[in-house]
Amino acid sequence: MSHRRTPKRKTVLALGGAAALVTAAVVLPNAMASTTDTGPRTMSADAAQDLVNDLTSRFGPAIAGAFYDAQAGQIIVNVVNGGGHDNTVIVQVKKTGAVARAVDNSTAELTSAVRTLKARATIPGTAWAVDPKTNEILVTADSTVAADDMATLEATVKSLGDGVARIRKTAGEFKPFVAGGDAIFSSGARCSLGFNVTASDGSPAFLTAGHCGVAFEQWSDTEDGDPIATVDQATFPGAGDFALVKYDDPDTDAPSEVAVGDDASVPIVQADDATVGLQVFRMGSTTGLHDGTVTGLDATVNYEEGSVTGLIQTDVCAEPGDSGGPLFTEDGSAIGLTSGGSGDCTSGGETFFQPVMTALAATSSKIG
Repeated sequence: MSHRRTPKRKTVLALGGAAALVTAAVVLPNAMASTTDTGPRTMSADAAQDLVNDLTSRFGPAIAGAFYDAQAGQIIVNVVNGGGHDNTVIVQVKKTGAVARAVDNSTAELTSAVRTLKARATIPGTAWAVDPKTNEILVTADSTVAADDMATLEATVKSLGDGVARIRKTAGEFKPFVAGGDAIFSSGARCSLGFNVTASDGSPAFLTAGHCGVAFEQWSDTEDGDPIATVDQATFPGAGDFALVKYDDPDTDAPSEVAVGDDASVPIVQADDATVGLQVFRMGSTTGLHDGTVTGLDATVNYEEGSVTGLIQTDVCAEPGDSGGPLFTEDGSAIGLTSGGSGDCTSGGETFFQPVMTALAATSSKIG
């Protein structure tokens, strides 16, 4: 994210045409609406999220999550115990143009299972999130989980019952990615700037990872340089991983864009929620630009420093120094801030992000 104090020319880049920068950019089709059951409709990820919100509001506990099929441009909505194609909720879901799928586990049941995991299996090196594609909780254990802890985790998952949760092992170690956007530095540490924002008092500021903000108070835009910004508030661990950092100079030029390399940038026009299946892009000061897919929402990660809740889970790679960097969409929606994960950009891995919408609400700041 550019945070320059003096204007500099940049090229506004459409990621869908940047073959040299990303490997799988997708141009999303326009949303289409329908009031009759004429088959699934293609729609944008934003339209799909709005539709899921509407269906959840209308049918409440009958809806058990959803995921977006970016290739088909369709939203798949889970309906609890559908009972066949003539089930009332399934019929109504189909009329909206969504794909309705009957599942066994309700949102309430999965939420209860998550509470059990938290109470019995909060073990460093583990993470969990609801996977709407399987209608289960995906529990992940990294390489640091010892045999006795693994036994506890397996016993807890088994106690939840068949088809409620499953365990997957991953190489590497879950940890915050401290060593983006642009690099920011403090006392030998390096993180990444997420999104420039306007603080509640109207002053220019930016969002970054909370574990960066609680570790160091002042940040510079050059290694061993003079500080240019001071942490105003930070959360980590606990209910999030985000920090609001205010520029020391109130006249700082802080444009709403993400720098993606080669003097190019993507304008950030709004903040939005993530949807499972949504294609996203991540920029970091260590590894640059990478893309991938949202795989889980409301994820809990048990770092060595403590548990962090309410995160977005993805298959986008990241490495130390990428912490705090922006997660965004091709159309310029701010989605998240890099928290941590396992693996790297050579072997792959999973990465967790702080939702931007939550961070903005908690800090009373806004995009733009």
